[in-house]
Amino acid sequence: MKKYLLDMTVTSNEPLHHDYCLLKLTTEQPLPEMVPGQFVEVRVDDSPSTFLRRPISINYVDRIQNELWLLIRLIGEGTRRMARYKAGETVNVLLPLGNGFSVPQKPSSPELLLAGGGVGTAPMLYLGESLKKVGFTPVFLLGARSGSDILQRENFEKHGSVYVTTEDGSMGEKGLVTQHSILKEKAFGQIYTCGPKPMMMAVAKYAKTSGIPCEVSLENKMACGFGVCLCCVEHTTEGNVCTCTEGPVFNINQLTW
Repeated sequence: MKKYLLDMTVTSNEPLHHDYCLLKLTTEQPLPEMVPGQFVEVRVDDSPSTFLRRPISINYVDRIQNELWLLIRLIGEGTRRMARYKAGETVNVLLPLGNGFSVPQKPSSPELLLAGGGVGTAPMLYLGESLKKVGFTPVFLLGARSGSDILQRENFEKHGSVYVTTEDGSMGEKGLVTQHSILKEKAFGQIYTCGPKPMMMAVAKYAKTSGIPCEVSLENKMACGFGVCLCCVEHTTEGNVCTCTEGPVFNINQLTW
């Protein structure tokens, strides 16, 4: 898929939580083709200690408004500078990068589970909409520490049913994503997941035990985004590969978990 280096304009930058913001960007021309699970690299200007671009998952592509949505977790100077972008500012973005999620050909059930934890919920929104458009039924399972950490729930509800787990029990069922009762009540044709590695490993184990195809989106540290710096290498059944070029989405059968 062709890559683009674009100067994009901020249309809005909404704080969703003290640790997260939703940055929306646009261009004069129609946005290029992007698939769920891919990511972008954002150049952070006016941040003296931020020398490298920041990899951010594609949260959503609004073709009507011609907007790219980026859900950003504020964890360092670079992302905190991004949280201060204002409407009208210009942001340089390299996109789209990596390989995205696949669409199942003949799943055992039209209901597909999309499980996300923390900022790992980001790619699930665009994926859910895309799966719904081709006739599948997305079931979102969102996990977080508390109810205040569950983000974009109303957006997810536009594309499928939403179930929640929180570690403190303040919203949904108390516990971890893999402990939710929905896993015992429904049979899923495929599972997609993104979030903290222990969560993804637990989801992958559940999928393998249940005989359900599963894809995970890894969150390895990245710098360049196109396989040069070797920061994001992941050991797979086919040897060491760069997550940014061979992933970030992998079938669990490719991983050595």
